[in-house]
Amino acid sequence: MSMAARKFGLGCGILPTGAKNAITDVPGVRVGHCTLKDGDVNTGVTAILPHGGNMFRSKVLAACDVINGFGKSVGLVQVKELGTLETPIVLTNTLSVGTCATALIRDAVAANPDIGRETSTVNPVVGECNDGPLNDIQALSIAEEHVRIALANATDGDVSEGNVGAGTGMSCFGFKGGIGTSSRLLRLDKREFHLGVLVLSNFGRAGDLVLPDGRRADPRGGKEPEKGSIMIVLATDVPMEQRQLGRVTRRCGAGIARLGAFWGHGSGDIAIGFSTAIRIDHDENRDFIPQTALNEDRIDLLFRAATEATQEAILNSLCSAETMTGRSGRTRRSLADWLADEMR
Repeated sequence: MSMAARKFGLGCGILPTGAKNAITDVPGVRVGHCTLKDGDVNTGVTAILPHGGNMFRSKVLAACDVINGFGKSVGLVQVKELGTLETPIVLTNTLSVGTCATALIRDAVAANPDIGRETSTVNPVVGECNDGPLNDIQALSIAEEHVRIALANATDGDVSEGNVGAGTGMSCFGFKGGIGTSSRLLRLDKREFHLGVLVLSNFGRAGDLVLPDGRRADPRGGKEPEKGSIMIVLATDVPMEQRQLGRVTRRCGAGIARLGAFWGHGSGDIAIGFSTAIRIDHDENRDFIPQTALNEDRIDLLFRAATEATQEAILNSLCSAETMTGRSGRTRRSLADWLADEMR
């Protein structure tokens, strides 16, 4: 269970967490990493799979929200237009987006030989953050095989956090950032549902981090421009319309703001959301497709869940990350070490 932040009394909000306090509390969702650590190379790939089947043939409802668009992601335009996700979501460093997209395309074509010939092309979805301060990003170390390793490692169990996968070389609020996750348990019509968030945290100006108890955490006392990024992946099993999913996904931004970020000019802040409750058959022949919509008067519950889970996922990324010295001797301290010092 993801408890990194809660070990320091830094739980967020009032809603209960899922059993694992992770995006994998949403049934069917799996997460896998491939981590590269070798000298100045500190990077990797993280893959999020909405389900274990053929995603091109059985798409899921999806939405995205570009909070601040300083980023080089792939696939967001079609997600916003069509409201579907037809590949796993892959996260990596900024200069490896193309390689990861190619790997997703190759895998989709291998499973669906009609892609681009008898049927439509495929829309790979790849998100990125710049891990350049701690990683030799110009080395272009990510290869297609690393994407396949992350996909093969995907599990629906506890999610590894901190300096793993795409989060290996990331920084956040001047501390060591990386992968973090959290979830919330929801009750609607006397049934249990889940909303989970996974973040790749690489944003925020040193000294601006505000903890849930009101303290400001500053790793070194200096001020630098905010020029990082954050990728947020939201998953839920609540059935809803695509418009509603977009509204819920937009509330991830509130979780970022609660921690003191203002979505600076140089920060690429992007959220991608999907619902596993809605499947879209690529080969559907019916003229009309029935769909279940959420009562809009209940949507505040999901707004709160998205905000709380995003805030806690970021804190879990910071508290799970270990202090790292990376490229050219640059060091980022773990928030967990800072908090331990504060307790002494």
